[in-house]
Amino acid sequence: MTAISVVGLTKAYGDLTAVDAVDLTVDVGEFVGVIGPNGAGKTTLLEMIEGLRRPDAGEITVLGEPAWPRNRRLQPRIGVQLQASAFFERLTAREQIHTFAALYRVPARAADEWLERVGLGEKAASRVEDLSGGQAQRLSIACALVHDPELVFLDEPTAALDPQARRNLWDLLRAINEDGRTVVLTTHYMDEAEALCDRVAIIDHGRLLQHDTPTALVAAHAGGGNLEDVFLALTGREYRA
Repeated sequence: MTAISVVGLTKAYGDLTAVDAVDLTVDVGEFVGVIGPNGAGKTTLLEMIEGLRRPDAGEITVLGEPAWPRNRRLQPRIGVQLQASAFFERLTAREQIHTFAALYRVPARAADEWLERVGLGEKAASRVEDLSGGQAQRLSIACALVHDPELVFLDEPTAALDPQARRNLWDLLRAINEDGRTVVLTTHYMDEAEALCDRVAIIDHGRLLQHDTPTALVAAHAGGGNLEDVFLALTGREYRA
């Protein structure tokens, strides 16, 4: 079954085409990475699929529903962790996730369980401004998952984290997918995509260059190499995050 179907998706800002006629499918239960350098169009692509931004052209179907105009039927079925997490000021981690839970009429008990699941049980009484970068990202992900969505969008969740914090977060991301959820991850870390994703979509200058498993991409374009070598083969230039 298809969780996401995108056909001819396009978005321009003046003379800049941020997303250029992208076709993309994501199957139910897949962990798909949308990868590419900063400014490649990854976030704009996700925002259109999530129903947060109007496309200029193309069609988007999410869980069998049109994504635009913004579809209220989809909102309880998807979870979104934005690139820049915005928390309510001066609230504790527990108060933050309880607030998100209340928006979806989820019991406070379930919200507390998510804090434990993401490893923040001992930080429940801490204000968000006192959390480390990795802890804040874990809280952001828990808030996106508190209503138990079928499909989860994660926009560069490990950006600005140190290498150890990134790898610690990978275990959580794998567990989210292993629960049966479909996960779409944007990242500019090629090693992250290779470690986590069933398939990766490589985007550059708004265009989808390739979409396949990491193993198949490396075999086809960079035998014995890695995804950075694939990017070099596809674009003629070295990858720069």
